[in-house]
Amino acid sequence: MAGKVCLVTGATSGIGKVTANALATQGAEVIIAARNQQKAAETIHWIKSETANEAVHYLLADFSDLQQVRQLVGAFKERFSRLDVLVNNAGSFFNTRRETPYGVEKTFLVNHLAPFFLTNLLLETLRDSAPARIVNVSSDGHKQGIMDFDDLGFQRGYFGMKAYARSKLANILFTYELTRRLVDSKVTANALHPGHVATDIWKTDFSFFGPILKRAMGLFALTPEQGADNTIYLASSPQVEGVTGKYFVKRESVQSSPLSYDVGVAHRLWEVSENLTGLRQLVDQPAL
Repeated sequence: MAGKVCLVTGATSGIGKVTANALATQGAEVIIAARNQQKAAETIHWIKSETANEAVHYLLADFSDLQQVRQLVGAFKERFSRLDVLVNNAGSFFNTRRETPYGVEKTFLVNHLAPFFLTNLLLETLRDSAPARIVNVSSDGHKQGIMDFDDLGFQRGYFGMKAYARSKLANILFTYELTRRLVDSKVTANALHPGHVATDIWKTDFSFFGPILKRAMGLFALTPEQGADNTIYLASSPQVEGVTGKYFVKRESVQSSPLSYDVGVAHRLWEVSENLTGLRQLVDQPAL
């Protein structure tokens, strides 16, 4: 990975942190995207001390604010001229429904719309850096997800796991549609299931039950190091050079849910996502 530039979102803890550290260990220049400056600085210091790689940086953005995502891309392009690997790892789970100004609830915003927006704003850089890779962290939970375009905001009844499953299904639909749009570009896009990992995502919005839930799940869960293996593999292994449009579990390409292969649903999701993020209005004005 020497000479390659990698951007990893949600990299101050869990799978993302392990992934960023592994890529830095392999010699890549690594940028982590985080929302908390203190945690980002601490993570950068830790990675540098673990890897002796000084080419590790951070950029700040809260993925519940698409304007911050846009600003992150602007800051990235000011400092870096290429991008070889984009790892869309950041994700959240919300036990209660949270409204957003984008017409969807917060789970869908953070887990799908933000990485959709980020990826599209960086596509030109990825194309110019080809061969390049996009790695989207999804979940086997997507198999319980459905796409109700008339109620993306779950206004007619909210349940945290249903919202999470929908957002993870959106990750895979986005990956497959992105692959179709990137044909002949030498930019690959793959999605993955990291396994059942007890990360800090399960402490969100659970009040004092959160740490207890995380500890209980940890009795049966993979470690972040085990969970990150699939992500690191897709981001760096020569064995998947040129492989695209696949869903991976334990380093193996497997079938995702039948709905995830519905081209019509994927196309509509893309159009809806363009409208909700304002991406369509930016097409004629790509400069940030």
